[in-house]
Amino acid sequence: MVRVPLSPQERQRGERFGILLRRARGDRSMVDVAAAAGVSAETLRKIETGRAPTPAFFTVAALAHALHLSLDDLAAACAEGAEGAEGGEQAMSA
Repeated sequence: MVRVPLSPQERQRGERFGILLRRARGDRSMVDVAAAAGVSAETLRKIETGRAPTPAFFTVAALAHALHLSLDDLAAACAEGAEGAEGGEQAMSA
């Protein structure tokens, strides 16, 4: 199976998502959050750095649960046209 290359917009959305997760993680270690979500620390690292810009839905849902984030707020904050991570952070703290 050949995977279609991601568009620049999809890559940017992945980067915004990674930044939002990193900020939501705060002082918690990557290992602790990954364990709470049931994913590997390497998976979380790849998502946070934008190297995995399109994680699976259940990975996103598990991380959102571990970080006490709303999936709706995450989706809105990462949507095309969102005001970067700054606007997303404000949307998630509302």
